[in-house]
Amino acid sequence: MAVYRVAKPSEYLAVTGWGIEDIQITKKAWIFIGQSYTVLDLTPVTHTLEVQATSAEKLPFILPVVFTIGPRNHKKSLIKYAELMSPHDKPSNHITELVKGVIEGETRVLAASMIMEQIFKGINEFKQQVLDKVQQELKKFGLLIYNAYVKQLIDVPGHMYCSYLGQKTQMEEVNQEMIDLMDAKKKGEIGLTEELNVCSDAKISEDKRETEIVDANADLATEKAKMAEFEVAKTVTIQEAEHQNTMMHTAKSKAELLSKATVAYELK
Repeated sequence: MAVYRVAKPSEYLAVTGWGIEDIQITKKAWIFIGQSYTVLDLTPVTHTLEVQATSAEKLPFILPVVFTIGPRNHKKSLIKYAELMSPHDKPSNHITELVKGVIEGETRVLAASMIMEQIFKGINEFKQQVLDKVQQELKKFGLLIYNAYVKQLIDVPGHMYCSYLGQKTQMEEVNQEMIDLMDAKKKGEIGLTEELNVCSDAKISEDKRETEIVDANADLATEKAKMAEFEVAKTVTIQEAEHQNTMMHTAKSKAELLSKATVAYELK
């Protein structure tokens, strides 16, 4: 005699027993006499915890965390998950206790290796290490962290150390912002001074170039005036030479006429 079983979309069947070596992971199967099956629900479950831990110097604190964890959809991981669930009648409670134990254990071990100020100032790195260590441990059971949110540290009742560190960190951040602002302002003033110096140097260079242009124009005007005087003198000299030449030619002509007249008179 056998029964036919089909898993829902978010489920798998883990079949064991007669004719099956180890565990068979499937979506549907005939279950024969001598066999048994377990339904593996892959729906992730959210776990909200407030982990109480102690730092290296024995300062207690609370780390609120929210983890969404479920079986990994992978054959080998599902076999591990099936092995985890099969001995228990109420697997959901068992998984919850397992997850809680892993998160608390890994967080406490990590916190005990660090001083409080180191944890607080490197809180992002601390949170990431918690996630990595928890995931590494859950992997052994075929579980996967689908989502995680690690909140800020809070004080246990009767202690104020986390609040003190928070205020201290906030003051340090404000002071650093003021230092950065003053430094930026100082750099801005230096930059403005340098810009003014550059503008001043540019103005001096421009004035110098203008002076050089004026001087060059004056020299050019002087040279042009000299050339004009030279041309005038040259023109006068030529005119005088032409006048002298004309007078000499006229005198020569008169002399020739006079000579001819004298010769003619004597012949008479």
